[in-house]
Amino acid sequence: MRTWFPYPLLSVALLLMWLLLSQSVTPGSILLGLIVSTVLAWVTLKLKPARSRLNRWSRIAGFILRATGDVIRSNIAVTLIILRARRRVVAAGFMTLGIDLEDENALALLACVLTATPGTAWLEYDRRQKILLIHVLDIENEELWRKTIRRYAADLKEIFE
Repeated sequence: MRTWFPYPLLSVALLLMWLLLSQSVTPGSILLGLIVSTVLAWVTLKLKPARSRLNRWSRIAGFILRATGDVIRSNIAVTLIILRARRRVVAAGFMTLGIDLEDENALALLACVLTATPGTAWLEYDRRQKILLIHVLDIENEELWRKTIRRYAADLKEIFE
């Protein structure tokens, strides 16, 4: 079974994404989705991604809820910044933050969350010094951003390491 589907969860996720994007559940669409998801799983196998073990499954739901809530709040904040742009000067800027994460998948998930959060962009991570560089649209409350990112990193460290 592993020969045909080296990453079964990835294959299923890709098939579901294919069906959602094609907006069709016809036999042809399912067959094409199966072929595409299987081939992409084989390609992923050739890349030899690092495997992680999830240590604390109970923390995953809390992390997802917290990240979703922060993304929604950030959407509202960015909308208000855009609507008030003429009345208030936006203080955009860069910030660096020390992060103690070793697991590559945890770092990738943190990058995804920060990139999905409107008003932030993951720019660079120095593995030797463990310093993250991000850009923040409204950096007035820099300590709040630091606290939020450290909370994400702590949750991910607990889940993955």
